[in-house]
Amino acid sequence: MLTGRSVRRQVVLYVVLLAISILLLAFSSSGPINELRRGVGFAMAPVQDVLRQGARTVGSLFATIGEIERLRHANEDLTRRLNEVEAENQALSSLRAQNDLLTTLLDVRSSLSYETVAAEVISKRITDQERVISLDRGTDVGIEDGDPVVAGGGALIGQVVEVGRNFSRVLLVSDTRFNVAGLIETSRAIGDISGQLEQSLEMVNIPAELLVSEGETVVTAGIELAEGIRSPFPKGLLIGTIVNVERQPDQLFQTALVLPAADLDRLEYVLVITNYEGGLPDVSPSPSTEPGATASPAVSPTL
Repeated sequence: MLTGRSVRRQVVLYVVLLAISILLLAFSSSGPINELRRGVGFAMAPVQDVLRQGARTVGSLFATIGEIERLRHANEDLTRRLNEVEAENQALSSLRAQNDLLTTLLDVRSSLSYETVAAEVISKRITDQERVISLDRGTDVGIEDGDPVVAGGGALIGQVVEVGRNFSRVLLVSDTRFNVAGLIETSRAIGDISGQLEQSLEMVNIPAELLVSEGETVVTAGIELAEGIRSPFPKGLLIGTIVNVERQPDQLFQTALVLPAADLDRLEYVLVITNYEGGLPDVSPSPSTEPGATASPAVSPTL
């Protein structure tokens, strides 16, 4: 409960505050008051600058965060476009390589005097015992068992040993079951060539009196294998290059190692020669001198 003294004190305080308010209103535009305002403003200016700078810094921070996000999206777009361009370049490089291979085969085809069929290698059977590849063409385009097969540069790579309607299998020259008569172009020496799997081809039965040197080119001899039996390979197909010669003074024959001209491990497209007739020739009926004699039947090629 308020006493009389407390009430008087409150009244006095109220009067004093009222008087100060009236004085401030009366002298608000006076010089001292203005100076006081300027002083307070000057004193508060650094604080205001800091507050304004802080506001600008916060605004700049948010703007920077937004710019970083924009740049991140732009970088992702550029990376995606770069990957697409690299994929397109890779596809173009692959197409260019295939085009070069096919162009080389077309050049070979135009240089051969035989009919050929282009085929793609679809599988390889490369083991410690054999060297066989499969092609995507077969009897539907005229390929037959025994047809010679060449690669770029006209290099002999093998012979068809199995054929179906839409496939064929080729025994490579590096297979140990492969044999062909080879002709050394410089010395004109002839020898028998066979495969040795991972090693170079072996050419044996070369007459010892003939000079054979490394670097000489070897082609198919195309000679008769026996009486009336033609070679299963046309003459002049490139086989490879001699890389080593072994001579024994007391031997009648010498041996050479031949590096295949074609890269047998990287075959993609080949040409199959389809109209070369090797092996036994057809035998025409001979006229008989005896009445009623029967003409001999024709003999079909076996090689």
